[in-house]
This record gives sequence, C-alpha cells and structure tokens, in this order.
Amino acid sequence: MLLEGKRLLITGVLDPRSIAFAVARIAQEQGAEILLTGFGRGHRLTHRSAERLDPVPDVLELDATKVEDITAVSAEVASRWGQLDGLLHAIGFAPASCLGGGFLDAPWEDVATALHVSTYSYAALGRGFADLLAAGDSPSIVGLDFDAQVAWPGYDWMGVAKAGLESANRYLARDLGPRGIRVNLVAAGPLNTMAARSIDGFSGFESVWQERAPLGWDLGDPTPVARSVCALLSAWTPGVTGEIVHVDGGVHAMGAAVPSGTEQDG
Repeated sequence: MLLEGKRLLITGVLDPRSIAFAVARIAQEQGAEILLTGFGRGHRLTHRSAERLDPVPDVLELDATKVEDITAVSAEVASRWGQLDGLLHAIGFAPASCLGGGFLDAPWEDVATALHVSTYSYAALGRGFADLLAAGDSPSIVGLDFDAQVAWPGYDWMGVAKAGLESANRYLARDLGPRGIRVNLVAAGPLNTMAARSIDGFSGFESVWQERAPLGWDLGDPTPVARSVCALLSAWTPGVTGEIVHVDGGVHAMGAAVPSGTEQDG
C-alpha cells in the first residue's frame, strides 16, 4: 500500500465533505496511521467526523496561530511516535469583511487575521514539526491551495493569502530541503466544502469549471484532490519539492472555454 507504516498529522477535518477528511480516509485505506487536529468550536465537528473513520483516530487540540499549541502537539506526537512522516496543512480562514467584494474596504486587522491563519501558519507548522519530520521516513508537508495566479470573484484577501502561501511554500521547501523534508502544495479546483460555502459568489465557479475543465470537474467529489495529496505524502515523489500541483480538471492551463464536440482547424 502507498502509505504503509506512515504516521501522518492531518489538520482541517471539519466535516466529511472536506478535502482533509478525504485525505484521512484514503491515507488509512493506504496503510497510514493518522492523528487529526481541531480547536475551538470546530473541535466538536472534527471529533464527529473522526468517528466516521476506521479506525477512529485521536483528535489533538491545535490552534495553528498559537505557538504553545504547536509546541504541545509536537510533544504529544513525539511521545506517541518519536517521529512524523507527513503533515497536511488544510488551514484557512478570512473574516467576512475580507471576502465577497470587500477587497478595498477590509480593515487591516481582518486582513492580518486572514494572513496569519491562512499563510503564516504554514511556515509555523513547518518550523514546529521540523525535528519530528526530519526523523521520519521520506517526510513530506503538503498544503492545500487555490490557484492564486489570477483574481477570482469574491475571493479577495483570501486570494492574496493564497498567493502568500504559494510563496511561503517555495521558501519552506528551501529551508527544510537540507533536512530531507519535501514541501508542496496541491491547488484544488472548487469543491462544495464548508469553507467554500462561506464565500459569497462561490456558485459562480461552477459555470467556469463546466466551461473550461477539459477533464470535467465534480464539485462534490474531493477524491481526485485527496489522492494527489496522498501521493505527495508517500515516498513515491522523492525529488519533488517547492511544487504546486494543480488538481482542477485542467482549468489552470486553459485561456478560454474548451471547444465542445467538433474538431478545430489547426
């Protein structure tokens, strides 16, 4: 199995429709032992989702904006496993003022929250778990992204945060690579997750993907994204780091709608 014997820490499991939940499920199917994290009001949701996995994993308290939480979880993982083979960063949040057309009006305090949670936490987790990962087997950090090459309707400051995440990914790969730790992002197409439903105008993405995805795209199926995440968490991509893998049906590569049905003149 792809992840046989791997020990993985998975953040961001809020409900069974989330990408992180699909990663957790597939990772277990592929032989991994996993721990989940949650915090605050979402901790109960993570516990509820964990009960749908087999075996049911433990859920550790982790607010990725708090150094003390990262330190505590690192110590707990060290006491249980002594090492960490993989980490999924599925963490993102922006206050309502930062989304849905509020780009010019969002106050710095809210923008700072979006950047802290969605961007800086990636480097913070990389730093906090580096020693455990360096002791792991072909260790890998994978983060979840949404293509930040262009501006999207309603995405606003979260789009800026994702652009920062993409840059942070390169620098984290630079600094952790000498310790044998791979660092990559998976840029997913839009999915009907709890996070996505909080974005005003999210429904508009569906028509874009229907028109421009040469492979097609199912907003209700996180499996293609989760499988790519698991591939990057495995030992099968030893030379890949600092990369952004697009799993979006091909939309990122298209400049216009995909022609339907007829052959095109050369």
